[in-house]
Amino acid sequence: MRSYRKSSHSVHDLKVHLVCATKYRYQVLTQEVGLRAREIIRQVCDQNDINIIRGVVSRDHVHLYISYPPKHSVSDMVKWFKGRSSRKLQEEFPQLSKQYWGKHFWAIGYAAFSSGNITDEMITEYLTHHEQHPNHNDDSFLVE
Repeated sequence: MRSYRKSSHSVHDLKVHLVCATKYRYQVLTQEVGLRAREIIRQVCDQNDINIIRGVVSRDHVHLYISYPPKHSVSDMVKWFKGRSSRKLQEEFPQLSKQYWGKHFWAIGYAAFSSGNITDEMITEYLTHHEQHPNHNDDSFLVE
């Protein structure tokens, strides 16, 4: 059965798959650095009511499949993950400053893919059915 997350004013099931790569795709997320990156990302998630469904730290990029509340934007979450981990990793692992002399640990940008159990067709079918309901007024958003 599908489970929804609830807050004081919403019921939601928002999930996204994020991918962030290290700058220049340097393979630095190995051993202690990779483990620490994972730990920092977990801390950010715990502090912001973000549930990690699945995550993978590869040598030069990170995959996160997360569930999050509607008060957060995808871009803000990425900013938190990349910002906190970049600062902490460079503080704790001085050898990284040789490769990242400009203090930019992560590549610019990210990939984000929304996820869910409902398809576009299911939503369209639901809305079509809803339009035909007796309580429906004729003010629809259909673009003709």
